[in-house]
Amino acid sequence: MTLHPLTVHRHADPAELGRAAGAHAAALIAEAVAARGAARVMLAAAPSQSATLDRLAEADLDFSRVTFFHMDDYIGLPADAPQGFGNWLEAGFLSRLPARPVFHRIDPSRPAADSAASYAEVMGDEPFDVTLCGLGVNGHLAFNDPPADFADPLAARPVNLDDTSRQQQVDEGHFPGFDAVPAQAITVTIPRLLDTRHVICSVPGAQKRQAVVDTLTRDPDPMHPGTALHTHPDVHLYVDADSAPEGRDDE
Repeated sequence: MTLHPLTVHRHADPAELGRAAGAHAAALIAEAVAARGAARVMLAAAPSQSATLDRLAEADLDFSRVTFFHMDDYIGLPADAPQGFGNWLEAGFLSRLPARPVFHRIDPSRPAADSAASYAEVMGDEPFDVTLCGLGVNGHLAFNDPPADFADPLAARPVNLDDTSRQQQVDEGHFPGFDAVPAQAITVTIPRLLDTRHVICSVPGAQKRQAVVDTLTRDPDPMHPGTALHTHPDVHLYVDADSAPEGRDDE
């Protein structure tokens, strides 16, 4: 296994982080459109991504040439629940774009295994141009909680969420209490997320600092899913003053 260092971009606050990460993503998407006539982009849906997506939404891009995917969604929520990640992306990002892109949504209303298999077919085998991700408090990528499978043979699968991931959703204000958070989700797996030309990982906030430290300092370890990023040759980790490890100032 070849390992690669992550390029760390440190910024003062979440807004500055988002402006820089979103501009970087826009430039990479523009390059893909110029080179191949279209771009394929994998999205995360979380408050940590809001500033990045705000900047991307303002970019001078032909979004009609972009196909978006998203990396996870809950099982068991009402179809119109605002906490659903597809709904969150529609309301906070896609609805703001000047031209309608293609957006392939996970359908959690179907039997979970069928929905995961169907989404794997929709994603196909072609690499993404850009994966926009974050890190969970427990280091998860999408809903690949520890211990994560870095060699999962499937492209998407149903998963049981661990308690840390469920509590994170409460702490971020999405649900009124732990028991209201669904216990299961459908997630794109780590190998499929990282089958991409570029990764931009936006991770603001003090609650994510330990996940950032673990990701940067540990060898690939399924108990720290973010460490899988070291297996990709072009990962840019955007952190702010609260999430950055002390003394880390790559940019």
